Amino acid sequence: MSYATRLLLVLTSASVASEVRRQIEEVWENQREALEEIMLSFVTTEISPATMFDFETQLAERMRELARQLLQRVLNRLEAADPQAMPHDVQHQGGGYRRLNRKTRNAHLSTLFGTIELWRWPYRDWQRDAAEACLFPLEIALGLVHGATPALVEAVGRWMAEAGATQQSVLSRLRAEHGVCWGAKRLRQVTEELSTAFEDLTPECQVARLLELLKKAEKSGGSRRPVLSAGRDGVTLREYRYRFFEYATVATVSVYDRAGRRLGTVYLARAPELGQEQMTERLTALIEEVLRRWEGPLPRLTYVTDAGDSETKYYDQVLSKMAHPRTGEKLHWIRIVDYYHAAERIWTMAEALFGKDHRAGHGWARRMCRLLKKPAGPFRVLHSAAALRKRRRVSKSRAAEFRKAYQYIRRRTKLMQYHECQRLHLPIGSGVTEAACKTIVTQRLKLSGMRWTKQGAQTILNLRIALLSRVWSCAYRKLLETYHTQQPRPYGPIPHSAMQQTA
Repeated sequence: MSYATRLLLVLTSASVASEVRRQIEEVWENQREALEEIMLSFVTTEISPATMFDFETQLAERMRELARQLLQRVLNRLEAADPQAMPHDVQHQGGGYRRLNRKTRNAHLSTLFGTIELWRWPYRDWQRDAAEACLFPLEIALGLVHGATPALVEAVGRWMAEAGATQQSVLSRLRAEHGVCWGAKRLRQVTEELSTAFEDLTPECQVARLLELLKKAEKSGGSRRPVLSAGRDGVTLREYRYRFFEYATVATVSVYDRAGRRLGTVYLARAPELGQEQMTERLTALIEEVLRRWEGPLPRLTYVTDAGDSETKYYDQVLSKMAHPRTGEKLHWIRIVDYYHAAERIWTMAEALFGKDHRAGHGWARRMCRLLKKPAGPFRVLHSAAALRKRRRVSKSRAAEFRKAYQYIRRRTKLMQYHECQRLHLPIGSGVTEAACKTIVTQRLKLSGMRWTKQGAQTILNLRIALLSRVWSCAYRKLLETYHTQQPRPYGPIPHSAMQQTA
């Protein structure tokens, strides 16, 4: 029996309903006069936008105060006033604790409606270690985190994950919307604990979301197979002297329906790390778990990125060798180099070939970009570029730029079969991943004046990927279930006085 179940036994007496009604009536009587005054003031004055604003604001504040008082009264009556009605000993995380004979006060319990006082029974370690803080089973049963209720913790975490958020903006929002005054230290503690939990809980929710999207894609209309598409990229997060950079990594897994429409995407993000091993492990684990649990026909598998070293290495060392986690058959991943990176090379060649003749250069580049999507497009683009290069004289620097861009396309022609990709309704651009670098990292971590440690950056990224992957509610619900399984348990028989109360 958990401590929460034990409380339920104490509360299930016949007088509970009448006690609840009495508490509501007392709180209502305390607030009735103030509410009447607010409403009379509004209806007896000239109606205007200003008076409407004042009326609505005052009414919201008063209703928040009413809810705060109700919450405070309810929570303070969860535990019995008589110590003999409470468990004498409890067990928690392998340790034993004994009840003290006087309630203590938590004067700063933060809720959605403001700060309240909570009186609760303390339990001291059996070893009577003076340095060990007392255990408060009621706070654990309620799921409090650093003196904040689950609903407020969820709101704070969501605000910290939003684009453009800062510590000061979140603290100001707490004061304005909930009447809660925190410092930066407490805000960081709550955020870090929530982020640590989300790091383990988010992957399961992302798998569930991708499976849901695959089911939707399988039922969609169209003549092609659904597509499961992965991508990864990097974005500069920190820069050091002597041109040394550190890159945060972002990965995406998207589902496309039979008509080639993207149904949804889940995101992964890691703070800068040498070799990007954690990103590789997490992305691989996500893909394999989705394929392991997917019972329908296998979708087409694509990997769409630019031709960076880390992105190419992941395909060569992981995806190209990946076997189906359930059947053991080798999977066929279609490697696609981002169309827009290829188009950039065309524009580079145009600038090198035509120089200041921008009109001619732009015309040729636009034709080649269209030609790139035609059958045998990369070969035809290279043929046209090579023919022009023979006829035009260019400087050494421009020749080097041309050669570099030309070789980029020549070495990857097999990965640029955009006409065939479009015929099969496969994505040809890594815009989803490129945009993720901006929305996940840049819009939150690269605001003016921000500086981050790797640990601090990862704390925010864990929350942000849950929010943008649309699995926030799922992950937080799983976290609450985890808290519920960690509740203290009474040690020994239920006190006789408590059994009499529940009779």
